[in-house]
Amino acid sequence: MMTASVFGLGLGAGAVHAQDDPIKIGMAAYGLNAEFMQLWSAAGEKHPAVQSGMVELTVFDGRYDALVQQDQFETMITQGYDAIVFAPMDVEAGATAVQLAVEAGIPVVGSNARVNSDQLTSYVGSDDVEAGYLEAKAVLDKMNCEGDVVIIEGPIGQSGEIQRGEGNEKALAECPDVEILERQTANWSRAEAQSLMENWLTSHGNDIRGVIAQNDEMALGAIEAIRAASMDVDNFAIAGVDGVTDALNAVKEGRMDSILQDGEAQALGAIDVAIKAVRPDYEPMSDIWKQYPDMPWNGGADSEYNVPWTPVTAENVDALLATRQ
Repeated sequence: MMTASVFGLGLGAGAVHAQDDPIKIGMAAYGLNAEFMQLWSAAGEKHPAVQSGMVELTVFDGRYDALVQQDQFETMITQGYDAIVFAPMDVEAGATAVQLAVEAGIPVVGSNARVNSDQLTSYVGSDDVEAGYLEAKAVLDKMNCEGDVVIIEGPIGQSGEIQRGEGNEKALAECPDVEILERQTANWSRAEAQSLMENWLTSHGNDIRGVIAQNDEMALGAIEAIRAASMDVDNFAIAGVDGVTDALNAVKEGRMDSILQDGEAQALGAIDVAIKAVRPDYEPMSDIWKQYPDMPWNGGADSEYNVPWTPVTAENVDALLATRQ
């Protein structure tokens, strides 16, 4: 078995866990094509318990497919994993995978994306309704609540799309004169968002004043479409979510707004909770509990841990970029 590595399905045979054996944890990402989930999974690989050999971590690439993720859960069950950290592709379909693992005696800790299940040991993530509100409000404030917007959505049925959409609507309700010209999914993809925005610019042109993209990759795709149309990005209010590196640079250059989602803290915290579920005497080894004092460890027993958002500003963007070096 290769530790701290990425698998489509995973290899090797499981063993009954003993106190001195490494704890086998599977880290099930919904997909690893884009930077944010790459940062999330890389953080898991850097967890002190993984680095010390206490935990044997395998990262699974769900390839943006709930059925692939369920197959990966079945593999982890067969191979005798001790715990699973789960970022699901679909809020409903992911519940079946959780049920299979729990029935096999394997604790599942949710992270980053939610699943409609009451069988999780805990959830370590961030409030996507808040993020959706903050990003939409940033766009609407720049527009002074005047003009019309388009919304580029995440994958339909994933919790981020659902909850950020709720936040978007909450902000839009404060600007009743703003019309939504178009809204459609681009599946967290920069390329799909660029294609959507190109079509919308052809249809609506300068009527589009704001772009509410439910993640940074899609906001960046919209910017590329505006440039390709030889239009001035400065004439649009654009915002996304995540704080990926290209978005941080775009914020620095004044081209968009972004809300940093601390995927590293989500991953590290979820692994701490997963270890605690397997080894009750465990004390957390990651530093995030000191970094976020308003998110206390509480013995790893809380049903939910809410990692705060950080709006990216001119004042903090250089420090955030420095963490990506």
